[in-house]
Amino acid sequence: MKNARRISAMLLATLALAACSSDPDDDDGNDVPSAWIRSQYSSRGVDYVDKADSVSKVAGEIDGNTSAVDRLSDGDKQFLRYRNDIVAISPHTSGRGSLIEIADYRTGYHRWRTHIGSVWPDPDSAAFRGGGPGSGK
Repeated sequence: MKNARRISAMLLATLALAACSSDPDDDDGNDVPSAWIRSQYSSRGVDYVDKADSVSKVAGEIDGNTSAVDRLSDGDKQFLRYRNDIVAISPHTSGRGSLIEIADYRTGYHRWRTHIGSVWPDPDSAAFRGGGPGSGK
């Protein structure tokens, strides 16, 4: 009888821990592939540059490496939304190639609000669900 109680207690504890864990296959998306971006593109301060490829090609390469939650085009810019970050790809100021910028979601949302504000959720609204782990979702 003691073994049955121990086994039952262990099963209940396992179920409780499993219920509290984060599911890696949830719909919150992936983390931005910053290490891959660093290895593929030239660094320019905190940003990255592809001196030859178009904005849409660079966005496709990054999204192809790690699928974004959402991808948005606005004029000559493309935006990739990841779990906690936004990647913005725009034409390089030299007139050739692309500039790649990575920002956390809140900062990126406020910076590029005119491009993404009507499509992606405002991180300051009461209805916003952040992509990070934890409760409150």
